[in-house]
Amino acid sequence: MVLEATIIAIDNSEYMRNGDYLTTRFDAQLTTTEFIFQNKTSSNPENTVGLVAYGGSGPQVLSTLTNDFGKLLSGVHDTKISGQNHFSSGIQVAALALKHRQNKVQQQRIIVFVGSPIEESEKELEKLAKKMKKNNVAIDVINFGEESINTSKLEKFNSIINNHENSHLVTVPPGPRLLYEVIASSPILLEDGELGGGDFGDYGVGNFGAGDGLIDASMDPDLALALRLSLEEEKQRQDREAEAAEKAKKDAAESSELEKIDEAKEDENQNEEGNTKDVNME
Repeated sequence: MVLEATIIAIDNSEYMRNGDYLTTRFDAQLTTTEFIFQNKTSSNPENTVGLVAYGGSGPQVLSTLTNDFGKLLSGVHDTKISGQNHFSSGIQVAALALKHRQNKVQQQRIIVFVGSPIEESEKELEKLAKKMKKNNVAIDVINFGEESINTSKLEKFNSIINNHENSHLVTVPPGPRLLYEVIASSPILLEDGELGGGDFGDYGVGNFGAGDGLIDASMDPDLALALRLSLEEEKQRQDREAEAAEKAKKDAAESSELEKIDEAKEDENQNEEGNTKDVNME
């Protein structure tokens, strides 16, 4: 099992609002990010993963290298969509985060999502690729959403950065398969011809937004556990909401019943007062 430090660089530019991938490019990307984290950390317990967003006004480190899924999730859900793609500076910030890894034995890898047009020229990308290769940083690129614009640039970038097949370019056009499903069976997550965390085929990913199915626990116990916990949390939330709704309904019914009793008592009192007046008149 490869010992790696991986920085996932996500595209949070305005283009990520597009709904050509379920449910949006941004959501598809986050689901895949969570999947990659689980795959990397389950394939080797000493692997660490960090998170960088490179849209908005510029790159931002959302999570330093960790194997704590909660820290990555916190970074993921704090991300906002804004601005434009800053591909080159995003890669450089990710490389800087890798440089500060505690375990220097870990190989360095960046997995970058590209879902908006890359502004840099081929010459600028060539210079960036040579710099990363010199620093022994492998880069996997997930090219989706604007593949007609970016593919030629990214193919050239990959041809330069690739060192003995350590870097990959996966282009994913819109289609029936979910983004994470394509990445699950791609060279990005394949190790010696086998998927590090299990090939999930047509399984959904429960609370990660990719469907209502469940993952076979025999394929990846850690991911199955994480998903089960997510499902349990969602079920508990739904149960609490159902209990609150039932309580509100019961309280409303009791309140209505009390109002009817009060009205009946008031009518009864009025009748008694009327009868008393009649007796006095007699």
